[in-house]
Amino acid sequence: MNNKLIFSTRSYDYLKQDLLKQNTSFINGEVVCTKFPDGELYQQIVPEVEGKDAVLVGGTISDEDTLELFDLACGLVKEGVISLTLVIPFMAYSTMERAVKHGEVVKAKTRAILLSAIPHAPMGNKVVLLDLHSEGIPHYFSENIRPVHLYCKKIVMEAAMALYGKDFVLCSTDAGRAKWVESLANDMGINAAFVFKRRISGDETKVTSISADVKGKNVVIYDDMIRTGGSLISAARSYHEAGAKEISVITTHGLFTNNAVEKIKQSGIIKQLISTNTHPNVLKIQDKFLKVESVAELIAEHL
Repeated sequence: MNNKLIFSTRSYDYLKQDLLKQNTSFINGEVVCTKFPDGELYQQIVPEVEGKDAVLVGGTISDEDTLELFDLACGLVKEGVISLTLVIPFMAYSTMERAVKHGEVVKAKTRAILLSAIPHAPMGNKVVLLDLHSEGIPHYFSENIRPVHLYCKKIVMEAAMALYGKDFVLCSTDAGRAKWVESLANDMGINAAFVFKRRISGDETKVTSISADVKGKNVVIYDDMIRTGGSLISAARSYHEAGAKEISVITTHGLFTNNAVEKIKQSGIIKQLISTNTHPNVLKIQDKFLKVESVAELIAEHL
């Protein structure tokens, strides 16, 4: 079997470096990226890739990053890779997986259509997606690319048990993630809980009740994605008011926009915040309150 060449977009070089440390058979795929005076991106694939298996790591975290990923993937196939695996640690627009209002663009689908248009490598194209916000997103990809939904259960479970052993209740921020959290809690042999919420406005919700007793117990809240932290703080406050002994938080995708980590910390009700490194924003935060776990081992095992 050919050794895999590991490439990445610029924003995900950190994760490529983590992957290279996981397996000595992985080979660094160097790409030269510079910008022309008008802002256009120049890309050059340095190593010979013909007949090789290529892995390309990159998230759709911005329109520029998405096009960088798409262009580089097309270039790899054009240069003759025998197979192409896209690893997208964070699939942006996963909350826009369906239209609710007239005229809304379902960007989760348009992104999948774009990536499905990458030319087909002889041994096939595959896209690896981590902890998607919606289970339906893989079905938006066409037959030209095979989607794989990789779950970060192992990382979440190990992080939670490192905090409290099995002496905690695993909780979610809303009923929407309750099924996944319950499955995770069953795997660990612990109880699960979630809050019921009523949406007041586009960015404001109110907790109406909690599904289980958390009084005097440690609570670990799992949320697949944290943006501003508003919903998380609201849920944590509800568990705190219900008598939770101590509250910690685990998330897969830490976007942490609008100074979210500082807001979560200043709430005074959350002891520890843990996030994986699926989004490069976590690298910008230097605070012991935030602990970062790498997804590199999980991805390397799959590859």
